[in-house]
Amino acid sequence: MAGPLTSMKILDFSTLLPGPYATMLLADMGAEVLRVEAPDRVDLTRVMPPHDAGVSTAHAFLNRGKQSLALNLKKEGSKEKILELVKDYDIVIEQFRPGVMDRLGIGYETLKTINPKLIYCAITGYGQTGPYKDRAGHDINYLSIAGVSSHCGREEDGPPPMGIQIADVAGGSHHAVMGILAAVIHRQQTGEGQFVDISMTDAAFALNGMAGAANLAGGQEQKPEGAMLNGGSFYDYYKTQDGRWLSVGSLEPQFSARLCDILELAEMKSFALSQNPDHQKAFKAALSEKIQLKTLEQWQAIFADVDACVEPVLTIAEAAEHPQLKARDMVIGVDRGDGTLQKQIGFPIKFEKTGCEASFIGQVLGASNDTVG
Repeated sequence: MAGPLTSMKILDFSTLLPGPYATMLLADMGAEVLRVEAPDRVDLTRVMPPHDAGVSTAHAFLNRGKQSLALNLKKEGSKEKILELVKDYDIVIEQFRPGVMDRLGIGYETLKTINPKLIYCAITGYGQTGPYKDRAGHDINYLSIAGVSSHCGREEDGPPPMGIQIADVAGGSHHAVMGILAAVIHRQQTGEGQFVDISMTDAAFALNGMAGAANLAGGQEQKPEGAMLNGGSFYDYYKTQDGRWLSVGSLEPQFSARLCDILELAEMKSFALSQNPDHQKAFKAALSEKIQLKTLEQWQAIFADVDACVEPVLTIAEAAEHPQLKARDMVIGVDRGDGTLQKQIGFPIKFEKTGCEASFIGQVLGASNDTVG
């Protein structure tokens, strides 16, 4: 597969979402990924509905461009198989609780004696150290402990269950890829391998960004609808006449002025720029009243040629047909393995000199544990 990472070989022991999403990104950039999967313990993404042509759509998406090896790591001979494989691989990614790979005899300390240049990335909920290192968790738990959930949502309703997995993907997957690629540069400079410890809670805490800075250094408590970007200003979503939603992000003076002119609220331009909470509430109420007078389609037509940071809230199906996303090839056709194509979300990073094309789940190596003895 073409791409800037064509020289990389990755052994992937991860399941579910964070690790597989990370290795999917690496595979999309050209890395050779061999996924080691236990034949006696089903990865939930294999059975997660819906299915297309008998295959879970989640599993097909996360494992495109990869090869697969069925291997029960607890059975005799499996450890030796991994110790032989790791001689030829650059990177290992795993998502077990701390210590599991060590107990299987294939932890970092063991593997690096065989391959001193090995980059080993462990993705866990809470990291390799600390009192929570052995504790179970999910995306919603990591966001909660990291403080993210506390300042999201509405004052009356509390934190919302997110439609995407923020701690898993933005936290685990993306930070794993960043850490691995940084370790690759370190290895190029020194010849040394590296252990990369990714905590999804750490990464989610770091995603607090400006809100975290305002709290830690500025002493400002962060709460729902309490800041400019979380509903405390007119930067928000507004319901249309037909029950759809319009996003308004017209913070800068030139954008808010255009917004006010189009909505015939010229007298409220100063309110849009005011930091007075009462002014913001009044302006939000005026926006809400105006936006409810027309349908989403009508507002789309009105703002189509207006640079005011106002956009419709689209469904995933609608987003897939948006001309901007289509122009960026963000929906691709991936071979199901029989010559027919399945629609999938495309690779979001564009390279000038290399092409990154995805194939389906790749060649399957070993349909059962019998292949390894």
